[in-house]
Amino acid sequence: MIEVSPSVLAADPMRLEEELAGMIRAGCGRIHLDIMDGHFVPNLSFGPALLTAIRKSFPHTPVDAHLMVDNPESFVRIFAEAGADTVVFHLEAARDADALIDGIHASGAKAGISLRPQTGEETLRPFLDGIEQVLVMTVNPGFGGQKMMPDMLRKAAWLRQACGWRGDIAVDGGINAQNAPDALKAGANILVMGTALFRAADPAGVIAGVKAWA
Repeated sequence: MIEVSPSVLAADPMRLEEELAGMIRAGCGRIHLDIMDGHFVPNLSFGPALLTAIRKSFPHTPVDAHLMVDNPESFVRIFAEAGADTVVFHLEAARDADALIDGIHASGAKAGISLRPQTGEETLRPFLDGIEQVLVMTVNPGFGGQKMMPDMLRKAAWLRQACGWRGDIAVDGGINAQNAPDALKAGANILVMGTALFRAADPAGVIAGVKAWA
């Protein structure tokens, strides 16, 4: 099933609950929360308190917490216990990815791994049997509003075709109505969309168009 996931980073922070409610009414099936620490990426964003608040306001909508942080060992359980349905960490930041995956599962959440654009997809192979999601970054992580790097879609295609992987593949970074079909064709089934949704005159139309293509 194809899902569109609004990125909280692109929402108006003063109207967050209202804007997320509008995106869910428009057809979004999950919520994407970027956690940035100012070290792994050169920006700061949200903490577990916001995730708890989102879970309270939208108890039936899955939330993916994308940890763009150094020392993810200190954060995976915190965000899982705060209410994330899926906790995604960066393989580049992990000292022991298998232990992180086990910790996420022990907290009751699904586990995902993300890769920066410069990290090769083959690094995922040892972990695919133990995770539920791969998040393919189609921009350099840390800032919204960037243009998608189309060559990154090869990672989704590799997962589906070379590995025969059947888990969730999310793509994140510069995804819009024009390039979403390419991401879906490559094998993605979760489209993380930020400015393309929150600045759209008709978000429901964008979402419907993407889903119609699939």
